[in-house]
Amino acid sequence: MPDDVAAARAAAEEGSAFSHPPVDPDTTAAYGDHPDQVIDFYAPRAERGPGGPAPLVVVLHGGAWRAPYDRRHVSPFAAFLAGRGFGVALVEYRRGAEGDAAVAGRWPDTFDDVAAALDALPGLAREALPQTDPRRVVVTGHSAGGHLALWAAARHVLPADAPWRLDGPPELRGVVALAPIADLAVAEKLDVCGNASLQLLGGEEKFEERRSYADPALLLPTGIATTLVQGRADIDVPQTVAESYADAAAKAGEVVGVTLLEDVGHFPLIDPAADACAVVAEEIAQLAW
Repeated sequence: MPDDVAAARAAAEEGSAFSHPPVDPDTTAAYGDHPDQVIDFYAPRAERGPGGPAPLVVVLHGGAWRAPYDRRHVSPFAAFLAGRGFGVALVEYRRGAEGDAAVAGRWPDTFDDVAAALDALPGLAREALPQTDPRRVVVTGHSAGGHLALWAAARHVLPADAPWRLDGPPELRGVVALAPIADLAVAEKLDVCGNASLQLLGGEEKFEERRSYADPALLLPTGIATTLVQGRADIDVPQTVAESYADAAAKAGEVVGVTLLEDVGHFPLIDPAADACAVVAEEIAQLAW
């Protein structure tokens, strides 16, 4: 496909995904003192599966870990999942360098927040969504949020001196990572999101040192059921990034599912108006029930 045609299609897909008005949550709870340390909860709007309490889906939003992109842009996706019978916890976290919103991520704040949110989630969800099953938790995330979802499921295999390390695997049914920035080194070689991976880890002088604490492709095997959903036509986070993670998992003795969608780019995965979004819901359901 010619570059201009691919770019035009990507722009149209992004426009559609961002055309939906934000959807307010049923309730919001704080997991820390910073304004960004909050979780929005959406109650399930339908029944599905074998009955009983609904699974809980944790959503980590994308936006290249940059401050201008907050959780509101995926609130229609969260509401879509609630309409499919899931309870949803939409996590906010600190993004952008202190004083420079154009820089991707904060070290270590972004990781501090994701770890703290997941640690606080069981207690917060019991109060906010008592109709959900804490034994049926699936983490999903889009793009940079896909990276964070994979990282959150790998905290028990972090280096021993990592402040976020868990003693054992997190209590998750699985991870569904959507067009994830799953291999930071490959993403950096491809200049994904304008050197966002490099910025996330604090720049060139810190990149290699910090990868062992932050790069999902180096944190394997996890023992957590994992599926990647990737559009073949994605020009924002190319298919190569997901395939590199899956290859690394295979070398580590772990099978990672990869669902490749034809003629789909980056944003339909979180666009309730797109067929790809329904595929994502089904992939989550496969792990949740």
